[in-house]
Amino acid sequence: MDTRDALGSWIDGPKTAAERMGAEFGYRGERLGLPKEGPGALAGPGRRIGALCVDGWLCSLVAYGLVSQGGAASANMWSTPLFYVMTVVLLATTGTTVGKRLFGLRVVRLDGARASIPQVLLRTLLLCLVVPAVVWDRDTRGLHDKAVGTVEVRI
Repeated sequence: MDTRDALGSWIDGPKTAAERMGAEFGYRGERLGLPKEGPGALAGPGRRIGALCVDGWLCSLVAYGLVSQGGAASANMWSTPLFYVMTVVLLATTGTTVGKRLFGLRVVRLDGARASIPQVLLRTLLLCLVVPAVVWDRDTRGLHDKAVGTVEVRI
């Protein structure tokens, strides 16, 4: 076997090369016992990033308009704490934020129940730190979700 076949091309990547050699990875969320598609299926990265952008934009808008009364420097200072509080309150009470609701997403524990308040507090703190949220596993589940035993699913 040629090493190029084992490593894959720079476009395809190593997963495609492994699949060509017979490895079976299954669909995203199969290892977690989630359905392949439809309600309860693992949310894709596009929807999750879109929901995060909507939530961040709303927090920035509230910080700019209500908290800092139009001061850009003050609004920047308040955006992240406001995002933390808004996300914790909404996830703890409804399991979803405004952006997640628009994109049809919900945060649940691995057993399907609503995430507990300590889970939501730690998950949101790790999300605000950014790095755990951008490191994904094979199921595209971020480290912030893995650390607290939650998953983001489609409604």
